[in-house]
Amino acid sequence: MFVRANKLLGSNWTLHDLRHTATFRMTQDPELSMAYVQHILGHKYQSTLQKYVNPSTDEVIEAGLAHHARQEHKRAHPSPPPSAPAYNPESLGILFGETPA
Repeated sequence: MFVRANKLLGSNWTLHDLRHTATFRMTQDPELSMAYVQHILGHKYQSTLQKYVNPSTDEVIEAGLAHHARQEHKRAHPSPPPSAPAYNPESLGILFGETPA
């Protein structure tokens, strides 16, 4: 199958390329622990996964720009301050020893 697909696409992908891509995607999933990825791949040491978690220069730049965009959005659209708690006048009267009318 790979031979036919590579010939049709003019590429030279291997099963290892697919494994590498799947590993990279798994390591980027915050809900999947590295220990699970390690066991899925059958690696003896978790340090073997290190080469998959080093971001490229483009990824670092993209993440930095996204961070600055979020910060700018927060500055331009600040969250409203929390509203003051409402007090029941009857409760305050009881608290301070006033007799109910």
